[in-house]
Formats: sequence, C-alpha cells, structure tokens
Amino acid sequence: MTITTVPNRVKILKDKFTQSLGLPFQELLPESEIQKIIDELQIKFRCRLFDPFVTLWAFLSQVLDVDKSCHNAVSRVIAYLVNEDVEIPSTDSSAYCQARSRLPEKLLEKLFGMTAQKLEEKVIPENLWCGRHVKVIDGSTVSMPDSIENQAAYPQPSSQKPGCGFPIAKIGVIFSLATGAAVALAIDVLNTHDLKLARKLYQFLNPLDVLLGDRAFWAYADLIAIKNLGCDAVFRKHQSRTTTMRKGKILGESDKFVSWHKPKKCPQGLNESEFSALPSTLIVREIYYYIIIPGFRTQQVSLITTLLDTTIYSTLEVLKLYGERWSVELNLKHLKTTLAMDVLRCKTPSMVRKELYVYLLAYNLLRGLMWSAGTTYGTSPLRLSLQGTRHHLENFTTALLTASSTQRDLIYRSLLKVIVHKSVPARPGRAEPRVRKRRSKAYPLMKKPRRELRRQLQTA
Repeated sequence: MTITTVPNRVKILKDKFTQSLGLPFQELLPESEIQKIIDELQIKFRCRLFDPFVTLWAFLSQVLDVDKSCHNAVSRVIAYLVNEDVEIPSTDSSAYCQARSRLPEKLLEKLFGMTAQKLEEKVIPENLWCGRHVKVIDGSTVSMPDSIENQAAYPQPSSQKPGCGFPIAKIGVIFSLATGAAVALAIDVLNTHDLKLARKLYQFLNPLDVLLGDRAFWAYADLIAIKNLGCDAVFRKHQSRTTTMRKGKILGESDKFVSWHKPKKCPQGLNESEFSALPSTLIVREIYYYIIIPGFRTQQVSLITTLLDTTIYSTLEVLKLYGERWSVELNLKHLKTTLAMDVLRCKTPSMVRKELYVYLLAYNLLRGLMWSAGTTYGTSPLRLSLQGTRHHLENFTTALLTASSTQRDLIYRSLLKVIVHKSVPARPGRAEPRVRKRRSKAYPLMKKPRRELRRQLQTA
C-alpha cells in the first residue's frame, strides 16, 4: 500500500537529509537550532512536501553540487523517495522554486551567522594571534541573470550597452583568520566603495578583535570607529599619504608613532554630526618594509595600525600578520571559483541575497568539517583542501544514506580521516607569471542586444 500523506513524505526526506548532510554538519547546524530560529522568527508554514527544513537542505545540497540547477535538486529529492513506499512527487521544479522564495532571508542570515559563531567558539588560545581574534575584510563582486528586477536593483556597469551586460552586485565579507569561516556579509550596487560596505560590517566585530584589510579601509573616521568598538586595525596605508621617517616618534627600524589630523572637510559617507564628533587628532603606528621576492609586484608596503603596544605587538608580529591578509583572497576564490558563487542563478534581488547567504552557509559548513577533521587528526584545518572536502563529502553521501545507525559514526570518522589526506602544502614566497595558457574561444564580445543580432541574422 502506497503512503500518500505529505507528513510521511516530509519525515522521510528529513531523515534522508539528516543522514546524508545533517550528520557531517551536525556540530554547526543541528536541527534543534534550525527549529529554534524558526520559532524566534515566528515563521508559519503549511504542511507541504517542501517545508522549511526540506527546502533548506535541498538548497544547501544544490549549491554544494556541481550541477546547481533546480531540476537537479528536485531529482535528488525524488531519488530519496523512490525506494520508499510513498507517492513520488512531480519532476517539475516550480514547487521547489516557490518554496525557496518562501524561505525568509532573515532565517538564512541567522543560520549563516550562527555557524560562524559556533565555529569561532571552537578556537583555542593557540590559534589566536597574540591572544586576539583576527578578522579579515575585503570586497568583491558577483554576477547574476539579466532580468528586469536584477537590473533595477544591481545595474550592470555603465560602460556596457543595455542588453549586452549582466547585473553585478558589490559584496563585502569579513572572514575569521583562525577558522577561515565567513563572519558577515554586506551587499550593495557595483559602484559602492569598499568603505561603505565596511561600515555596515563593523557591527559584527567583537571587542578586542583585530580587523585586517588592504588600503581601501584606512580612512581616519573608520580607524576611530573601530577603536570605539574596543577593537584594533591593521591596514595598508593609502598611496595618497606619503611615507617619511622624518616625522613622528621613532620606535625602531621602519617603525614609528605618527599623529594624524582630522580631515578639513566632511568625507563622503559621514553626516555633519558624525564628522563633528571625531577627535581632532589620532595617534597611529606606521610600519614600512620592502619586498625583495622576485616576481612580486609590490616592492614597498606601509602599514597603519592602532596597535600601539610595541612589547606585545612587535614589528615582526605585525608584519607577519599582514602577510596573512592574502588568506581573504583565497577564501573569496573558494567561494567564487570552487563553489561557483561568481555567477548566481536567481532572477530576483531577494532570491539573489538568499542565494548568497546559502553559499556562505555551505562554505562555513565545509569549514566546520575541515576544522573537525584537522583537530581530530592533528593537522592544521587551514591547510586542508576545501575542494577536496567537498568531493569527499559528495562521495560519502551514498554510504551515509545506506548505512545503519551504528555504521554511520564509523563512516563519519572515515570521512574526517580522508579529508586530512588532502592537504595543501605551504608555499611561502611563491610567485607565478600572470598569464593564461588556455585559449578562449574566438567569438566576439556582444556589443548589441541579442534581439538586434538575431534580426541581423534573419535579414542577412
């Protein structure tokens, strides 16, 4: 007899997703915490096959898969039900797409933040820099389908003709240096300056955090804002400020205290009251050094930091810390290239934001799996391969689904063990030529809308 009730099918899907993805991610994303956030947000939903739990796990499995189509996600759900005594749902993806649109953006944002916090709580003092948590900030862009709604919210570059480009959003992300996890996200239009995004992200800093960034974040007002939060900053100095050792208090070779003065004009992004509240001067520490590694573009770097205690934060320690800033570029590469977040698939701005949060959530869950593997088998989690972790997780999913409850723990431990085997070697000072060997296709770029090009072909 075929069981056709929706609750039975939902229960089967929950169990299947719990066995395949819930078990590896149980430490960061337990079902109880998902239910707790749903209750806090007072999310009401009817009894459907794609309830919030099933939709969330299907969405996560979708972004983790190489084939990120909605049809593939629905096919996975059908495959979970095919051997059960239940009615098989339709292969049409409209129900799943509607269920994704019903997921509140706040739910995904909170789940993403929760995983980052849980992973940060696992950090022990040995993983900290001079006893402090370090957060790394940077900006990037993501592309999305050329729909009317996306163009209105995130317009394409002005240099491209209408119909010949794609909407692009500017994102700002804060990562944890100790765990590699994403901590916070800000989204805006393409021409948004990194500082504007950063000012939306300062609220996610905790007291005593050290914020690490490049020269896009060095502004006078922002250094004060970070200090007011009980945090410190290490930024590269902007090229508009000249470097000289003739001014300031010399602390050592290439290290000094300098006094910065409040700008004469109110900078963009601040109102008059905020500008008036800024102190007239700010004492910062300036460190500069030379890079003599062949192949490196940068030859001289000047750092600005609010870490004034030279005993705790020596010159060498600060220089080493800024050398770790490159990790944020690798983390963004993992998101945009490894997980293919570079080109989003959703056609409305609200779904674009949800898709971004699900990508970051999936990225953090992979980082959590890497952390568990590294700490269990005595390997640095930051040296493990995120792509390798994703591959192993995908290949172990079938074994987790078919195993008994007693076997799953053994399979999970085996998963952690094989993840450790895929480590990335440390290659300090590595320099590679900035060239591409693979040739691109010899097709011209689109300079007219597709309908005009199609009309030209028809009339030729």
